[in-house]
Amino acid sequence: MNFVTKSFSELTTTELYKILQLRSEVFVVEQDCVYQDLDFKDQKSLHVFGFKNDNIIAYTRIFKPGDYFDNASIGRVVVADTERKFGYGHDVIKASINAIKTHFNVDEITISAQKYLKIFYESHNFIQIGEEYLEDGIPHIRMDRN
Repeated sequence: MNFVTKSFSELTTTELYKILQLRSEVFVVEQDCVYQDLDFKDQKSLHVFGFKNDNIIAYTRIFKPGDYFDNASIGRVVVADTERKFGYGHDVIKASINAIKTHFNVDEITISAQKYLKIFYESHNFIQIGEEYLEDGIPHIRMDRN
């Protein structure tokens, strides 16, 4: 799978629609979490996404240091349900880490991870910082990578 990194203004309307559809499909419908996904942070982030058969099946948005956390950050990590068995979650995280290094020239990354994904993120050298907290009614943990 090939990954693309684009700013908000570089996204086509079709790409934006597919990204928002995927985020809604997973975060709102699958996780049964009513929250405001459209938060005006998309405009300041870079969007990392992977295609399969002309469909966006893996996505994150990344932020430069200071835009979300003090460190660079990765958010809205999502892989289509039918595609998770292929390990694309690992691929999109690697692509996101590389995009942060390429575009922001930093190594330190902070994420707000859903707690059940702790081991997944640890496999990418993230370490839990602090205690668990609720974000949109879902247990999360802060994790940092140096």
